[in-house]
Amino acid sequence: MIINPLIYWQTLNFIDAIFNACSKKEADKILELVWEKPVIIFYKERLKKPERKAFAVVKARRLVISRGKEDTKFRGNIKDFFPFMGDIDYISSTKGMSDRYVLCWMDDKEDDFSKAWRRLNSVTFPAGINFITDEKGKRTYNADFEAEHGKLD
Repeated sequence: MIINPLIYWQTLNFIDAIFNACSKKEADKILELVWEKPVIIFYKERLKKPERKAFAVVKARRLVISRGKEDTKFRGNIKDFFPFMGDIDYISSTKGMSDRYVLCWMDDKEDDFSKAWRRLNSVTFPAGINFITDEKGKRTYNADFEAEHGKLD
């Protein structure tokens, strides 16, 4: 079998370029945390008089939060969630898009409840919240978000 050296080197250069691009993308992430099946509590962020009553409570399949080397913000995704209580559609409204939120949840992997509380502050949903409706009329939501501050450990 005869191999054309030009095609061989072009293929190697192409594979090397893909590998370097993927490695750079992964190297830019310093933090990526995943919680499976969290119950997330939403509060409207009010700095002068903090909210004590939850705005909404949802159950999600997965919560993923990441932060890159150069980022000052956390970025995240809530996958396949449904509300237990509250009007989650408000977040996608004109007024809701301008609000900021506080998200809280418990880390099930932590045995000490006093250390298990997790929180993100100044959360915004730039693209709003999306949903799909199944044949029974049940909505399943997905959302991407950004947060200014967080207590994640």
